[in-house]
Amino acid sequence: MLDQGSNSELPVIPAKRYFTIGEVSELCAVKPHVLRYWEQEFPNLKPVKRRGNRRYYQRHDVLMIRQIRSLLYEQGFTITGARQRLEGAQARVESSMSAQIVRQVRLELEEVLQLLRR
Repeated sequence: MLDQGSNSELPVIPAKRYFTIGEVSELCAVKPHVLRYWEQEFPNLKPVKRRGNRRYYQRHDVLMIRQIRSLLYEQGFTITGARQRLEGAQARVESSMSAQIVRQVRLELEEVLQLLRR
């Protein structure tokens, strides 16, 4: 999902649960006001907000921001194009997960059927 080669110049994401907007800004080489704008434009980007409306990003948010940065700055997508690309990727992941769940349930039902026939 995320092309690591395009983000090779970015620092490694530390093993933390939450990151402040300043930390994410440094990790992704994007200014804080751009991160706040992207929150409005990309519905999947929703950091946790706590005391005083402070934002706390999780690892998956940082990875998504890096992907958005790559789409916009390196691959030349527009905001709309990047949003559609991310939504398409999310739909493919959800579709794949649904297919796996259906296969697993089917296998389990076949096992139950075999047990009942004995």
